[in-house]
Amino acid sequence: MTHESDLEREIYQQPDVLRRLISEGWDRVGEVAQAVREYSPKWVWMAARGSSDNAARYAQYLFGINVGLAVGLATPSVHTLYGRAPGMDGALVVGISQSGRSVGPTQVVRDAREQGALTLAITNDPGSPLAQAAQYHIALRAGEERSLAATKTYTAQLTVLAMLGAFLSGEKGLLDAIRNVPDWVAQTLDANAHIMSRGERYRFMTHCVVIGRGYNYATAFEIALKLKELTYVVAEPYSSADFRHGPIAVVDRGFPTLIIAPNGPARRDVESLIEELDERHADLAVIANDDELLSHAHFALPIPEPVPDWLSPIVSVIPGQMLAWTLARVRSLPLDRPRGLKKVTITV
Repeated sequence: MTHESDLEREIYQQPDVLRRLISEGWDRVGEVAQAVREYSPKWVWMAARGSSDNAARYAQYLFGINVGLAVGLATPSVHTLYGRAPGMDGALVVGISQSGRSVGPTQVVRDAREQGALTLAITNDPGSPLAQAAQYHIALRAGEERSLAATKTYTAQLTVLAMLGAFLSGEKGLLDAIRNVPDWVAQTLDANAHIMSRGERYRFMTHCVVIGRGYNYATAFEIALKLKELTYVVAEPYSSADFRHGPIAVVDRGFPTLIIAPNGPARRDVESLIEELDERHADLAVIANDDELLSHAHFALPIPEPVPDWLSPIVSVIPGQMLAWTLARVRSLPLDRPRGLKKVTITV
């Protein structure tokens, strides 16, 4: 298959990237999990920016539900702009960054290590400042990501977090399920090939909302970010619960609404919102693995039926990536070099 851009190529590389990560990184994640068990943290503190921060949102649900550990999101500016370091002793402090060169998360990890916290870096570059600052490092093994918009490094981050959570849970069934993820991603790419021919429907879209709940709250943020980065659309992410507390007022006939609704505990709430938005005649795009939910959609974006809720963010983000790429393409926007962006964003 010939790819016309680095972005397209990297979207389609994801099954192979995740196969390599699972094969080559399995033992390393198991070693880190053993160190975490020995340290026995009271809580987890995540430091990240951009797409990596969305991966950290996934970890809030993953570790809270599967491991029983509360997860907080660090505020790097407290460390860099204000020169203060909140107490982190007794925590597992995780810095997440594609490049490992983000100043804020690196400073959080340095401060945490000085306080005696257990520190872990998850990056694509073992020689990066973040990787060097932490006691432990898990490499994404994604290869060079040439497109400015993160795709394969994001799903690799989610997969590392899923592996770590599964090891910490001690449940063999969770570990076994992870090995299916690359195939599920490949199936999702195939099932959504129609996006390339039907993305034209959103050519003139200027605003939209992206809605998920539970594990896929993170997915709503990541898909909204991809739409902003690649298509310059004002895409606002919400949970289905928060959306009802005011923002739903923006929806009228034809308003573009993308909903992530895989099977799981959040399904009933998201389904009722889909029905309400359908009554308002919103333009519904739905990512789901249930034919009944997909039947409500004006634009159906299927994912494989067997995907469990806790792993669904790795899979459900794929149609969102494809939609953002396709919309940028039909608008003749730069696919690999969106305006104003740099691969490594240096902020303090």
